[in-house]
Amino acid sequence: MANPFYTPGPPRAQKVADLFATIAPRYDLLNDLQSFGLHRRWKRRLVEMAGVRPGERALDVCCGTGDLAFALARSGAQVVGLDFSPAMLAVAQGRAKSEGRRPQAERSRGEAPQIGIGLPQFVPGDAQALPFADGSFDIVTVGYGLRNLASWEAGLREMQRVTRPGGRLLVLDFGKPANALWRGLYFGYLKVCVPLLGLAFCGSAGAYAYILESLRHYPAQTGIEAAMRAMGLQRVQTINLLGGVMSIHYAEKAP
Repeated sequence: MANPFYTPGPPRAQKVADLFATIAPRYDLLNDLQSFGLHRRWKRRLVEMAGVRPGERALDVCCGTGDLAFALARSGAQVVGLDFSPAMLAVAQGRAKSEGRRPQAERSRGEAPQIGIGLPQFVPGDAQALPFADGSFDIVTVGYGLRNLASWEAGLREMQRVTRPGGRLLVLDFGKPANALWRGLYFGYLKVCVPLLGLAFCGSAGAYAYILESLRHYPAQTGIEAAMRAMGLQRVQTINLLGGVMSIHYAEKAP
């Protein structure tokens, strides 16, 4: 049975928009449940790898509800978060307003020091046609977004274009474990358990069955690394997480 939120080619954008409109209110909760909270650790790892220096400009593509954007800002970057889903941006902007109203002392308890220039700026936009000039950012990230584009290749090229020479690009997304047994268990979890969580907390099993369907059409670790190398990016590396269940790709744009 075809997934109601997945279709290849240009019509995919509307399907993905429908998907995120459905899940936006419970997106953060479901991320915690389906990953057992590990997604927070993986996002921190990506930000650590980005090596933010205070005052650098960072772009988080497909920013969703803003986890990476806020983390980059806490590390000292001037951050723009971009997403094409109004529902997801509304959650991110609501978080920014709440954060702005919290006293500095309260924000600092149990969190990284607020050494950044300020809160992220959240803007609407298409990851496949970014509304920024060439070389606008020192750091460009995408977390769980490249896989959702009608053309992940176009998205990766746009990330490269808006990165300044010598800047860093980082991609975090679902992976395909090399070990066949572990991959089978993992895909089974995505096929059975994750849709049940979606049904229970979002009223839609299809919205979370979409993850496995989209992953089947995504080149994951080997494909993204190969594409980065073919684009002429330097210092390309892939970090496999939890046996390849997730992966972080790091690369630098040639000076």
